[in-house]
Amino acid sequence: MSAPFGACILDAEGLRLTPDEKRLFARANPFGFILFARNIDTPDQVRALCADLRDAVGRDAPITIDQEGGRVQRLRAPQWREWLPPLEHVAEAGQNAAQAMYVRYRLIAAELHDLGIDSNCAPLVDVAGPQTHDFLKNRCYGFDAGTVARMGRAVADGLLDGGVLPVLKHIPGHGRAVVDSHLDLPVVDAPHAELSSIDFAPFHALNDLPMGMTAHLVYSALDARPATLSPVMMGLIREEIGFGGLIMTDDISMKALNGSLPDIARGSLEAGCDVVLLCNASLDERCAVAEASGQLSEAGQARAERALAARKTPDEVDIPALEAKLDALLNGRGDG
Repeated sequence: MSAPFGACILDAEGLRLTPDEKRLFARANPFGFILFARNIDTPDQVRALCADLRDAVGRDAPITIDQEGGRVQRLRAPQWREWLPPLEHVAEAGQNAAQAMYVRYRLIAAELHDLGIDSNCAPLVDVAGPQTHDFLKNRCYGFDAGTVARMGRAVADGLLDGGVLPVLKHIPGHGRAVVDSHLDLPVVDAPHAELSSIDFAPFHALNDLPMGMTAHLVYSALDARPATLSPVMMGLIREEIGFGGLIMTDDISMKALNGSLPDIARGSLEAGCDVVLLCNASLDERCAVAEASGQLSEAGQARAERALAARKTPDEVDIPALEAKLDALLNGRGDG
C-alpha cells in the first residue's frame, strides 16, 4: 500500500494552477481533483491543467468532473457534444434506453479520456417521483427502482469501458428531495421499509462500483442528521446497501450543511465518509479543509487504491459508428 492520500478532493480556481495552488496540492496530497466550467477552455488547455494537477502531487491522481449531459455538463459545444437531459434521453430511446445510455456514456468517456479526465460523477441513480425538485428531476433516469438500476448499470459500463471511473450518486438516494440541497437541507420522512424497497434499491444493485457520493439529506425515520454527517446512514450504506467502494461527500460547501467547512469536513469523516469534496472555495478555505481532513484512514486508503485499480485502458471503438448507433437507437431503429 502506498503512502496515504489526503482525505479530500479539491478544485482549481482557473485555467492553470497558481503557484499557491501548486504548493497547497503538494503539501495536502489530495486523493484527487474535480473540474468545473471555469477550468475549461480548449482541449489543449484542459490537458495542460490535468498535467499540472498530477504534477503537483507527483502521481496519477484521479481527476473527475460532472458530465451527466443536459443541464449538468462542464464540457460544452462547440468543442464537445451537447446532450439531452438523461430523463429525456431515456424516454426518447424507449425500449432501447439501456443500450442508448451505454453508448451515450461511452462517447462521453471518450471525450473525457482524451483530455486526461478519468472519472465522472455519474451514474445518478436517484429514483424520480412526482415531488422531485426540478434541480434534480430531469437528471434522473426513471421513476422506478428497476429501470433506474438498469440505466445506471449501462452508464457505469459505458464509462468503465472508456477508461473512466464512475461515481455513484447520490447515495443512499436523493429522489424524494423537494428542496434544492445546494440551497437548503431536504428532509425526507418516508419509512425505512419504503426507502429500502425504492430509494436504496438502485444503490444496492450497483454496490460493486468503485466510488460513490453522498446525499446531503435527512432521512428522519432513521436519523436527524444529514446522511453525509450521520454514522447511522453511513453504516446503512455499508451494511444494508452493501456499498464497498470509496465514499466521497457531495460538495461540503452546499447550503444543506451548517457549520464551518473544517468542522463539516471532520464530521463527515467521523461519520464514515472516506473523502471530503470541497468545491468553489477560496484558497484559504481549501487549505483549512485539507488540514482538517488529514489523511485517508487505513480502510479508506485500501478502498481508494481498489478504486484506482479499476481504471483501465479504454477498449478500441469506432466513434462515428457509435454515433450512428446512438442515432439509430434514439430513432427506433435499434435492435432492442
